[in-house]
Formats: sequence, C-alpha cells, structure tokens
Amino acid sequence: MDGPTPSPSDANLIAEGLASLTRWSSTLRWSDIPPAIQRRAAVVLADDLAAIVAARDEPELIGLHDGMARSSGAAEATVFNARGQRLDRYSAATANGSAADWCELDEGYRRVICHAGLYCVPALLAEAEAIGAVGEDTLRALAIGYETAARVARAFTWSTLTLHPHGSLAAVGAAATVAALRRLPAETAAAAIGSAATMVVPGPFNHTVQGALVRNVWPGVGAWSGLRAVDWASFGITGRPESLHDVYAAAFGGETHPGELTIELGSSWALADGYHKLHACCQYAHSAVEAMLAALEQVPGGGAAVKAIHIDTHWRGQKLDNVHPATTLAAKFSMQHILASTARHGHAGAEAFHASTLRDRETAALRETVSIGAFDPEPEWPNDRPARVTVETADGAKVTEECLSARGGPDRPFDPSVIRDKIRGIVAVPYPAMAPLLERLVALDPALLSAPWDRTVAEMTKGARP
Repeated sequence: MDGPTPSPSDANLIAEGLASLTRWSSTLRWSDIPPAIQRRAAVVLADDLAAIVAARDEPELIGLHDGMARSSGAAEATVFNARGQRLDRYSAATANGSAADWCELDEGYRRVICHAGLYCVPALLAEAEAIGAVGEDTLRALAIGYETAARVARAFTWSTLTLHPHGSLAAVGAAATVAALRRLPAETAAAAIGSAATMVVPGPFNHTVQGALVRNVWPGVGAWSGLRAVDWASFGITGRPESLHDVYAAAFGGETHPGELTIELGSSWALADGYHKLHACCQYAHSAVEAMLAALEQVPGGGAAVKAIHIDTHWRGQKLDNVHPATTLAAKFSMQHILASTARHGHAGAEAFHASTLRDRETAALRETVSIGAFDPEPEWPNDRPARVTVETADGAKVTEECLSARGGPDRPFDPSVIRDKIRGIVAVPYPAMAPLLERLVALDPALLSAPWDRTVAEMTKGARP
C-alpha cells in the first residue's frame, strides 16, 4: 500500500500517546465527565441500539443470527432482533455488531472517517449484560471507548478511500470500551488496544460501493476481536507498545499525527463531534439528499416530474459512483440511486433503499440520468461535505439547490425530539417497553444509572414481538 515512509520516532510517540491516553482513561470517574457528554453517551447508546433493532428482518442477518445461535456457548447476552435469542457474549457482540450498520442508521464521528459508537456499542452491550454492570459504568465505558476510537482515527489518516474504518477501527473501539468497563490498569488497557489493532479487518472501501455484504459484518468481527484482545491481554498475550503504529502506519501506510492521542484530553470530547442519521444511506451523501429535497419543493409535480439530475459534490461523495447497484448496501453507497430514489420517494428513509427499489424501472431509468461533478473549491470543515443539486424537468426547466453541511452533525444538530422520535419509530413495535426506558437513560435517570444492565435489558425486551 502506498504511503509515506514512517519515521522511527513516530512509533515511539504513538506508543507514548496511547500510554498517556490509557493513564487518563483508567482513572476517569463518571463524575469527571461533563453532564453534556454523559447525555451524549446515552444518546449514542440509544441511537445505535435502535440501529441494531432496525435490521432485525433482513434475511441475510436472520441467517447469520441463527447460525451463531447453533454454535453459541451458554447464554449471557441478548441479540436485539426481538426473537428472544440470547447467546454467549462473544456471539451476541458479533451478531449485534453485524446488525448495527446494516441499515446505515448508526451514529458517526464527524471530524474523520469513523463511526466510533458503532465500534464500541456491540461489545459494550454484550459485556455489560454478561457481568451485570450498572448503567453509570456502562455509559462511562462508552465515553472512554468512543474517545479512544476517535483519537486513534485522528492519529492515522489517508488521502484516499482505501480502507473502510468499520474493518480497521472496530476492534480498537471494542477493546478500549471493554477494558474501561472491566476497569483494567492503564498498562493492560493499552496492551489490549494495541493487540486489537493487530486483529483488525483490512476491509477495502470499495466493498461498500460495490455492495459486498461482508462489509456489514466487519463491526461484528471487530467486537469479537476487541473482547478477546482484552481477555488475552490479562493473560499476557499482547502485541507491542508500538502496535498501533506497526499496523496503521507501517503496514497500512497511514500518515501519523501522534499529538491527536492526547491533545486537549479531558477538555475536548469526541462525543461532542458526533452526528446522527435520519437518511438511511452513506453520510457522504446526506447533503445531496437535503439539496435534492429542497429542489423538489420547487418542482411542480415533485419527483415524478424530474427527468435528469446533476450533482456537484465533495471528493468523497464523488466516489459513490455506481449506476447499477446490485444490493441494498450498494444502493446506500450509490449517488445515482440515492438521488433517484429520493426523487421518487420524497425521502431517503429505509423504504427508499428497499430491495424492490433496485428493480423499479422508473428509479433505474432516473439513475441513468445522474451526472456527478466536483464542488470546487471545497469548503473547510464543517462544510467539507457539500452538495449542489440541479434537477431538470421534462419541459427543460432547471432548479438548483445547495447544502453545505447536512443536518445531524455538531454544526447543525438535530433537536433531541428528532432523535427520540427516530428511536421510538424503530423500536416501538418489536420492543414496546424499550423506548420509555431509553428515554429515561438519555435523561440520566438515577434509578437506571444505578441499575444492573442485565436487569435493564430484561425490562427493555419484555413483551418483544418478532
């Protein structure tokens, strides 16, 4: 893999940075975390749990869950598919992790390419239920895991979309979270995180655009690997202090930024820079969706009147180029399908990416008309994922709308009620008791913060309806 020749000193700086990070996190108390960040941790957990539930009816995922159930050890943790499945913690983490990104509704970290919550929550849910951790400790571990995953993501960057972070970062986030929940000493936590880095999946980014469903299981594999890395570190099975550098810089060719592991540690929180999704597709295209929706408001007849579409967008969005997506995953990473189906449906929710839309003749015909260009010059963050959409109608009229930054990020956050309604809309039918409990958790209800997580899960899943 092409990349800069790493400096030997960078390896030492990365090792020292990770050691400093785990020294800080291992002594962090719940009361040390600002209340706003405590609430953010609860929102991320609730939102990503809803994303897991949203995928429960996907046929391939049902097969994966049932296959894991046949080989599972003793039941320790819940698979959130409303079918009453409980597996050993490693299998449950894998099953839930494979579901969490399936519908593209999970939370993400906006400053770099990273879905930090996704890399932490599946392993956390399984471990917390298995050991009966209280809610406060569960959220503390998530805040630490999220901070660690985001900082590692910032410490190594690439100029191309070559590696997909669901493969390359999930194990690190899982290990950091589980180490925090088990309250491991700083040295052991650092060793587990380094070991987890050597166990990541070098998943190619193009698998998303081409729709290879194996991409969806990378977070699940990472959850398993992260859990095991923590187990094994306690037995002395570890990598090197420099393992992060060995993997991400020396092996994967990333550019190193060692200072990102410690800069403003404890004063600037990664959770504050997360984003949430209502559109069930790649976040790189959310500005495109919002520009399209704004344009449709000015088109008499709405999407049915649209005959051609042009988009100018950022360089990452330009990579979402697939006129003929073969799977629902490919559709969610196809700019052509995203724009065409948004025009046809008037939204970019799950229905716009259902398998039937791949075969819909009018959607397919409209996909063929989509042209993609560059948004030049590209603005700085947070407007670094812009879109300018022009729709043309049958009579030759054109409407152009622009969105510099999609809603849901730190610069344009959703009102809390929007995320609450999203979660309730997903979980209310399969888990009637879940939404009220998650709302109490987001409100940092002291009773839930002090309750064992296994008891909370039992209450949330009571009355489940497949």
